Amino acid sequence: MRILIVEDDKDLNRQLAEALLEQGYVVDRAHDGEEGHFLGDTEPYDAVILDIGLPEMDGVTVLEKWRADGRAMPVLILTARDRWSDKVAGIDAGADDYVTKPFHVEEVLARIRALIRRASGHASSEITCGPVRLDTKASKASVDGTTLKLTSHEYRLLSYLMHHMGEVVSRTELVEHMYDQDFDRDSNTIEVFVGRLRKKIGVELIETVRGLGYRMVAPEGDSSGKSG
Repeated sequence: MRILIVEDDKDLNRQLAEALLEQGYVVDRAHDGEEGHFLGDTEPYDAVILDIGLPEMDGVTVLEKWRADGRAMPVLILTARDRWSDKVAGIDAGADDYVTKPFHVEEVLARIRALIRRASGHASSEITCGPVRLDTKASKASVDGTTLKLTSHEYRLLSYLMHHMGEVVSRTELVEHMYDQDFDRDSNTIEVFVGRLRKKIGVELIETVRGLGYRMVAPEGDSSGKSG
């Protein structure tokens, strides 16, 4: 899962990024509204953390432009405690949720997890596919109750496929959601990670859709699905 943080307070921006990275997310950062708008308009994100009080272009304007351009990624806005009008303006502009400053980073993480789950149609923090269980809160995965030892890239790949279970996901889409904007991306590495994952969770759970990409599917007769 790939997250964009748009926050002009450099310390807070860094603090949020470090917390998200520890949870296995890919993170891009911007420190003003213009840069944030450009990234959100040109890169695919699973969620955005957007401060309202930004230099160059305020957060409400950034959000209004994204929505006008058809950018539908979930957006969590950050607002000052005494500015209730910012919350209203942000929600009206298309925000999905808000957090009031000062806040605990854990609350932001929880709200981001919830926004991503809802956007992909999952109601629970745990997503299952046959014997595989993904715990998005703990950033861990298991097979038949045994915790998997996964690299950060393997976890990101598994997480994205499970959030989009039953859908065909292209190599390009996987690369865009597994690496940040500065990474030297190579779609050929996806095949390597898919091969490693199959050895750990079972070959039959990840289908290759020739010419299109990959699809994660539950075994026949299994009731695993969107509700987790």
